[in-house]
Amino acid sequence: MKKTVQVRDVVIGEGLPKICVSIMGKTKEALIEEIHYIKELDIDVVEWRMDHYDKIDELQMVKETVNQIRSELGNIPLLATFRSKSEGGEKELNEEAYIKLNEEIIASEEVDLIDVELFLGDEPVKDLVEFAHTHNVKVVMSNHDFDQTPAKDEIVSRLCKMQDLNADLPKIAVMPQSIDDVLCLLCATNEMVTKYADRPIITMSMSGKGTISRIAGEIFGSALTFGAAKEASAPGQVEVNKLRNTLKIIHDAQ
Repeated sequence: MKKTVQVRDVVIGEGLPKICVSIMGKTKEALIEEIHYIKELDIDVVEWRMDHYDKIDELQMVKETVNQIRSELGNIPLLATFRSKSEGGEKELNEEAYIKLNEEIIASEEVDLIDVELFLGDEPVKDLVEFAHTHNVKVVMSNHDFDQTPAKDEIVSRLCKMQDLNADLPKIAVMPQSIDDVLCLLCATNEMVTKYADRPIITMSMSGKGTISRIAGEIFGSALTFGAAKEASAPGQVEVNKLRNTLKIIHDAQ
């Protein structure tokens, strides 16, 4: 039996794929307003997309904001993510600033999960993973390709590398140019889960073509999916209530 990952009361890797919704406000006030809205929805995890925050360079403000977010969320698990511009995010930080930001967020002990980008480099990734685990924070290790869908073997290889680097939740998101690309991502997911994974993984094919990958995780092996609330954080996300209903339909048919 593959290992599950528990964050607060949410167990990732069993039952229905868990639903994560991103908050992307540019100000603390906008973020709190988003939280008030999404708390009324049937969600499992909240992701703070820090790259949208307009004071991301002011670490004291970042720490005050994550403290406020944690207070507003109650017991809902919180994933903190700075998505680099090269992987589809709003801003770019140099390596030193990226590491410092993530270390400060981890050390705040206000978050349950932290996103670490695979292509940061092996050594800084290892250091951040170790630092996170020291503070009992789980690591979502990610790779996003907004240009293409790599070959199946390459997708599996990247997920295996994340696992080797001790990620709690390996994650990959790719852009399809054709339906064949969507099938490639789904086949890679199934191969990873059936042959190599000893922990839950997260995979998705983006855009409208890839929507099936966001709702069929239970069949192919992706343990968490991202849904849209007021605004989608990536192309192809499904509105939360529709997503939950679809996940239940698929689950009940198993």
